[in-house]
Amino acid sequence: METKDVRWKQRFQNFEQAFLRLQEAVNKNSLNELERNGLIQRFEFTIELAWKVMKDFLEDRGFAFKPSPKDTFRQAQEAKYIDFAQELIDALNIRNELSHDYDGELFIQSEMELRSNIFPSIEKLYDFFKNEL
Repeated sequence: METKDVRWKQRFQNFEQAFLRLQEAVNKNSLNELERNGLIQRFEFTIELAWKVMKDFLEDRGFAFKPSPKDTFRQAQEAKYIDFAQELIDALNIRNELSHDYDGELFIQSEMELRSNIFPSIEKLYDFFKNEL
């Protein structure tokens, strides 16, 4: 019996590793500057993998659409796979803003949002994919 490799399952493995590293950083309180930078980096590559896994998942389910990060999450919500697309879109916006935050001020403002709203949404997405496996 031949097993078909499914792209989203392969990419999920990378997402899972990134998510677990992000979870480790989020669970740490009182970060110094170097740790804050690590949290930002882990967040950035986790949210990047999150939308790509969802894109691959939707394509595996037969959806055809313009694969932009925000459109991918919107499509997933329209298809009733998730109900928290806006939180993930907010995460993408924060990621884009943080990539131009050279003095760290924006991160300090965004850290609470990341911990209280964004990370729980990424965690729900992780749980969704785990259940789909």
